[in-house]
Amino acid sequence: MNSPESVSSRARNPWLAASFWIAAAITSALFLVPAFIIRPFSHQTARGLTLAMTLKQWAGIGTTVGLLVCVALLLALWGGMRRAGKISLGVAMLLVAACATMSHLNYFEWMFHPLPKPGFEAADHSKLDSSEMVLALNFNHDARAYPISEMAYHHIVNDVVGGVPVAVTY
Repeated sequence: MNSPESVSSRARNPWLAASFWIAAAITSALFLVPAFIIRPFSHQTARGLTLAMTLKQWAGIGTTVGLLVCVALLLALWGGMRRAGKISLGVAMLLVAACATMSHLNYFEWMFHPLPKPGFEAADHSKLDSSEMVLALNFNHDARAYPISEMAYHHIVNDVVGGVPVAVTY
């Protein structure tokens, strides 16, 4: 069994605490940075997208390893900590666990879901501005116009044009 002095010295070890916070920050960043960079209707640079996609590619394994490291450091620190310290570490662990979980999901599907059943109206009844850009499709004497403002959000529309099922994408 550990003596009170060894428990207290472990809990106050600044290297363990610093290591925990660094691991928690890196683990969280593996999920949060790509989620922040790749957002609908926000400016994205080529460099930013490259960074986001690289981090997203490694986020699954990185956040799993980071979560395990944070749990090990939390267990090493927990014994002699005061209540406020335990609360702050617990909140950080919740964030790390949430980021690790989210990095294993394709959360971009939630942001960019296909429009399954589009609605159409005649061109003369349309409320589109004359400067609005559209993606046009004409097949078997059946024509459709998909507003770019809607396509930019959904990125894909499942439709039937001229009796043929199509997936229109932007």
